[in-house]
Amino acid sequence: MRSSFRRIGAFFLLSLLTLSAPAQRQSQEDRPRLIVLVVIDQFREEYVLRLEPFFNDRGFRRLLTQGAVFSNCRYEHVPTVTAPGHATIATGTIPAIHGIINNEWYDRETGQVVTSVSDPSRHVVGASSGRASSPHRLLGTTLADELRLSTNFRSKVIALSYKDRSAILLGGKLANLALWFDEASGSFITSDYYANALPDWVARFNAARPADRYFGARWEKAFPEAAYALAAPDDRPEETPLPGGGRTFPHHITGGLAQPGPAFYTAFTFTPFANEVLLELAKRAIEGEQLGRDEFPDLLAISFSTNDLVGHYFGPDSQEVVDLTLRTDRVLASLLSYLDARPGSDYVLALTADHGVAPIPEYATRLKLGGRRIPPTAIRQAIEEALSARFGEGPWIESKALPLLSSGFVYLDRETIARKHLDPAEVERVAAEAALKIPGIARAYTRTHFLLGHLHGEAIGRRVAAGFHPTRSPDVMLVPEPFAFISGGRTGTTHGSPYTYDAHVPLILFGRRIAPGTHRHACTPADLAPTLAALLRIEFPAGATGRILHEALQPPTPQAASPQPLRKARQR
Repeated sequence: MRSSFRRIGAFFLLSLLTLSAPAQRQSQEDRPRLIVLVVIDQFREEYVLRLEPFFNDRGFRRLLTQGAVFSNCRYEHVPTVTAPGHATIATGTIPAIHGIINNEWYDRETGQVVTSVSDPSRHVVGASSGRASSPHRLLGTTLADELRLSTNFRSKVIALSYKDRSAILLGGKLANLALWFDEASGSFITSDYYANALPDWVARFNAARPADRYFGARWEKAFPEAAYALAAPDDRPEETPLPGGGRTFPHHITGGLAQPGPAFYTAFTFTPFANEVLLELAKRAIEGEQLGRDEFPDLLAISFSTNDLVGHYFGPDSQEVVDLTLRTDRVLASLLSYLDARPGSDYVLALTADHGVAPIPEYATRLKLGGRRIPPTAIRQAIEEALSARFGEGPWIESKALPLLSSGFVYLDRETIARKHLDPAEVERVAAEAALKIPGIARAYTRTHFLLGHLHGEAIGRRVAAGFHPTRSPDVMLVPEPFAFISGGRTGTTHGSPYTYDAHVPLILFGRRIAPGTHRHACTPADLAPTLAALLRIEFPAGATGRILHEALQPPTPQAASPQPLRKARQR
């Protein structure tokens, strides 16, 4: 009798496993084969609103009409700059957790300013010189890492950009390859963190010298004058001239050289032609790595850095930004057409930005918006004088960290504080109060303030706290007034504030599994990684705090059970 029960139990267990196998296979097969993550560096949501009438039907407009559009997507951290933005997109969380608090910060252990991805233990691959980089300072995992882990490294991850930090942070710790541009050689390079030699498809791409094709090219207006009428005049004294190419159209792209060289390659990255070359590289990556060709989903991350460079020099209201945005629309259309044309193509494309940008302050002042440049030297002087008056002679600000004052980061000299046996919290308080007396500084937060959690529900304070990491962040963090920023320069603009123009970015999902529609509720780019993880049926990144944007996802395909095992069960 017991033997009969055991045989019946074993049979039913086998039947259940047989029933579940087709459903599990169908669940896995319903995942997209390729995720294409597009990040446009320094791309405000306002660009989409302002220039939508001039988009073509195959680029942004296609995404806006056929994709899931989140029009109220904002970063919830400060500073809003490239490295934290890309890390937040990739990890689904805030800098306080993923640890990338800025493009650079002061490392108290080494006594040096470090970048988010600099790694002196690594070596450049693909050029004779250059700065080697890796993701070793990123804490936790990224969407790409979790994808690789979920398939026992059968999924491939390739990340591309002109900036090392953009490619590296999107690719995460387990990417097959991250590539960035070397302005000394005009080639795309990597580090030995990823490979000891460039793959053949990259070497062939570099050998063709794609940037050199644009030596001597002219960047001219390419769209109806009605589009440029939505921008400021072309010639404004507060714009920074393009390297070797002036500040008005047309821009002659030579870098002031007679033949291609480092100055030309630098100038080239400030032109829409650079986005076209990066698109070519993305297509080579897809073909060279055969992305999206098997049952294991792959991820291609592309970060277009040129938009950020042009925005810094000419400002968001410039005719250059208008022209570049509309040319980016063409690049996007070309990417979508290419993906559609691949036999058996099955992809989901996600598009967002790492931050926005402030108007050039002189232009904002003419518009009566209150623009202002706050000299870093004024901050240093005010703090040094206040602390010296209260506690005696300094130095009070860490000298090697002085360049970080432009980010509103004040690292105090802890040796001076220790030597004088002072309470660090009191020194921080006096420094913050001194900074608040500087015209244009709106808020000052101290390290102790954050460690004790004294935010009092204040919205901007919460965003600054989201960017605070105990071992990396400064002792005092400053937030300027709207349309003001800390800068020692006289032209151009920047970003980093909690305000809408810096924090409000597009977020769009597009593909067969995406439900079209426009959603106006609040969300954040940190929601992207959990959403794509849910679509891929993989674990969230380790520190993820974002939510799944369920409204963007189509209901799962109905799973039909095979009738044969049921018939066998009935026969038994």
